Amino acid sequence: MKKIAFITGATSGIGKATALKAAAAGFDIIISGRRKERLLQLADDIRRMGAEVLPLAFDVRDPEAVKTAIGQLEDKWQNIAVLVNNAGLAVGTNPIQEGLLEDWERMIDTNIKGLLYITREVAPLMVARQNGHIVNLASIAGKEVYPGGNVYCATKHAVDALSKAMRVDMLKHHIKVTNIAPGMVETEFSIVRYKGDEEAAKNVYKGMTPLTNEDIADTILFAITRPAHVCLNDIVIMPTAQANSRDVNRE
Repeated sequence: MKKIAFITGATSGIGKATALKAAAAGFDIIISGRRKERLLQLADDIRRMGAEVLPLAFDVRDPEAVKTAIGQLEDKWQNIAVLVNNAGLAVGTNPIQEGLLEDWERMIDTNIKGLLYITREVAPLMVARQNGHIVNLASIAGKEVYPGGNVYCATKHAVDALSKAMRVDMLKHHIKVTNIAPGMVETEFSIVRYKGDEEAAKNVYKGMTPLTNEDIADTILFAITRPAHVCLNDIVIMPTAQANSRDVNRE
């Protein structure tokens, strides 16, 4: 029987790349996201690769929707071996004194609460089997802070802390927890952060070569395919041109 990987935020970017690579590596896949049309297209792509797939269209910010979707899984799909908590975003670059409450709430509700809602429903399934692997997508913003990052950095610091706490709580249940902290990755991330301003988003990566969705997906796949006795607790991955959250070599 194939292992099952559950990937949130799978309609684009790192989530989509991870779903495709996991399917190619022999996993059956549960994918979730808000954009149903994209989700169904990805499901078709995965089926063409020979993997079974279950698309679940819901918003991780809605605890009842999360509970319903996971609570109604058929027996086969409850055997989740890997959970990739990928859904997340940054919105806005205002300094703290000019921050917009709706931006703050959207980031907190998605990056922290959404991750918790999903984990709360999936982790007991892993505990019941005494096996599993949870991968949390954090960020270099969860290790450092930078101008205009304030609340986004706070949410990713929370993910970093939750990953450490989950590792401790899950230890006696033989469940691995991996925190992935990427630097600059060219996805829809900056377009969302700059609220659709594509020019501003392009300038984020001007003069340097950022990481790609596939780079992070490869890293996740490496982590989840290690032997049973090996757990990669914390992975920081950066473009060669980036040393930290503020120092970037632009040529």
